[in-house]
Amino acid sequence: MITGKILKDAFISGAVSIANKKGEVDRLNVYPVPDGDTGTNMSMTMGNALRELNVMEDTATAAQVSEVAASALLRGARGNSGVILSLLFRGFAKGFKGKNEVSCEDFCKALELGVEGAYKAVMSPTEGTILTVARLASEKAKRTVGSSEDVAEFWGGVCEEAKSALDNTPNLLPVLKKAGVVDAGGMGLYVIWTAMLEVFKGNAPVKPLDAPKTETVSVADPTIVGDFDEEITHTYCTEFIVRKAADCKDTALLRAFLETIGDCVVAVDDDDIIKVHVHTEHPGQAIEEGLLFGSLINLKIDNMRYQHENKAKEAAAAKKQSFTPAAPEKPFGFVAVASGAGIEELFRNLGADCIVRGGQTMNPSTDDILQAVMAVPAETVFVLPNNKNIIMAAEQAVKLADRKVCVLQSRTIPQGITAMMNFDPDADFDTNRLNMTKSLDNVATGLVTFAARDSDFEGHEIKQGEILALSGGKLAFTEKDVSKAAYKLTKKLMNGSSSYITLIYGADVSEEKAREVYNRVKEKFDNAEVMLINGGQPVYYYIISVE
Repeated sequence: MITGKILKDAFISGAVSIANKKGEVDRLNVYPVPDGDTGTNMSMTMGNALRELNVMEDTATAAQVSEVAASALLRGARGNSGVILSLLFRGFAKGFKGKNEVSCEDFCKALELGVEGAYKAVMSPTEGTILTVARLASEKAKRTVGSSEDVAEFWGGVCEEAKSALDNTPNLLPVLKKAGVVDAGGMGLYVIWTAMLEVFKGNAPVKPLDAPKTETVSVADPTIVGDFDEEITHTYCTEFIVRKAADCKDTALLRAFLETIGDCVVAVDDDDIIKVHVHTEHPGQAIEEGLLFGSLINLKIDNMRYQHENKAKEAAAAKKQSFTPAAPEKPFGFVAVASGAGIEELFRNLGADCIVRGGQTMNPSTDDILQAVMAVPAETVFVLPNNKNIIMAAEQAVKLADRKVCVLQSRTIPQGITAMMNFDPDADFDTNRLNMTKSLDNVATGLVTFAARDSDFEGHEIKQGEILALSGGKLAFTEKDVSKAAYKLTKKLMNGSSSYITLIYGADVSEEKAREVYNRVKEKFDNAEVMLINGGQPVYYYIISVE
């Protein structure tokens, strides 16, 4: 059972954790508009509850703690994400009502009530957002609630499901996939919940950072929000609180009106107030309508186009100041373009000095590649684009660098890997360039991905969601099952001289499924050396290399 004291510490831990990581969450914020403030809004929302919780007695019950937190969150909610967050915490207040201590069953009920309230408050819920992360976590809670009486174990499962749902948000929202990020609101919720988990495990609440945390980011990271050009439909983010009049009309009527003048509408109430959030071209109309329901307090109107312009300026300034050109300290260095923690680590282990995050659907600019080149402490820098759509941008960097740059024509991740494996630190530039370029032809690349839309490709009629198997960049066949596609494509790539197979599985493939494919391939081709790598890459379920 979780006491009021433990619950209070858990909520405090969540509030401090999102404050510590608000910048990280802000950088993900491209939906619903690329204004880069989701982390800040969620932090300020939780901060309102933090002030109330810090002055509560440790003897308070779970019901009292959750009610104080929910009330403070609703009144201090900022932004669409903040209001939804307050509704999820309102679920704790409802689920824990009258409880001194709370159990797994109580948390399950609280999640269900919170998700139900959040979905009801949003007229047109969008999947691939914080709502999806919360809903899927709640569904996991309902499936597993009877399996353990340990709240820490139970909540750990909830957090695992939230992480899985978060990782899948780019597959549900094309705008996220285009930007190469997960949903910012979903990430903020995951940060808060995992901080709560640590307290449930018996650990102390998260402590505030003494100073701004220095984070290692890729060259392209600071530009995600500033450079993202998704159109902002409405200019003004309008928020206010209505103190309900004695004869206050149904809140649903206010929500319906706001839907006619804008989007991203959330209007939620308790016994005393209505919290309103809307993106609109007519904030005055929203305010006038709100006055029909009572008196207004805490009005806030932000120009989102102006916010985005400022983020773009900040991004441009960050690019100019984000690095100091490195003085050459060695003859040769490498820059590799890659995406996915496992693939990035693989290139680092092979000797890459700098990684530019990018690939299919996420092409870095010439300036991104140039900055990486200039950060390598070498007289000559080899650049591995690892994607045909990035080669041209990389070649433009050759003319702008203050050192010798050679762009190798690697069109796939496996080609980039084999090129680096054929580098000889004792050989001269011409020998290395020749040997690495020749090695590109010795590796066959297979890719397993999915069709984003219905299309006709190379004479094949393809349906959205169908699994695509590509060999050498061309469509080899389509499948319904990812694992079958990976195995069949490996067979197709093999020939009599093949002796090395590398299976790199992506972010949307579980280790268990990948291991099944690995075992099947290893059994079929027992004369070949087979390697399985967790690449963590987006877009591609598998990247297959055969040499």
